[in-house]
Amino acid sequence: MTSFSSLDQTILFIGQIWSYKTRPGEDYSRLMINQIDKDRRYGLIYHISITRIRIKDPTIPGGIAYQLPHLPVSEHTLQKSLTTLMKQSRPDNLYLPGYKIWKKAFQCGKADIFTNSVAEIINFVESALNQ
Repeated sequence: MTSFSSLDQTILFIGQIWSYKTRPGEDYSRLMINQIDKDRRYGLIYHISITRIRIKDPTIPGGIAYQLPHLPVSEHTLQKSLTTLMKQSRPDNLYLPGYKIWKKAFQCGKADIFTNSVAEIINFVESALNQ
């Protein structure tokens, strides 16, 4: 396993699975890099999925989501969040539907990327789902 100290020393690739600075009680949660886009304004945009979380979501059966299949994040987000490279795998295709919706909206100027930490992003998503 590789520890994450700075992006200058660690190269991020599609398919990497990382531990990250999680919310309390979600220590086993993992982050996967599914795709990396280049953008003139933002530089690299990382399309990640998060597993092994517990998000209150009144829109689904059971009311709890255990994963977020697509989040577009900045390099800064990963710098603040990643801790240990756990393994290399194939991207999880569950991110594709969300990615396609985001990409179309992003190209029209109606979507953006997250720049805060992954834990903060999860809190934001949970809050938005429960308003």
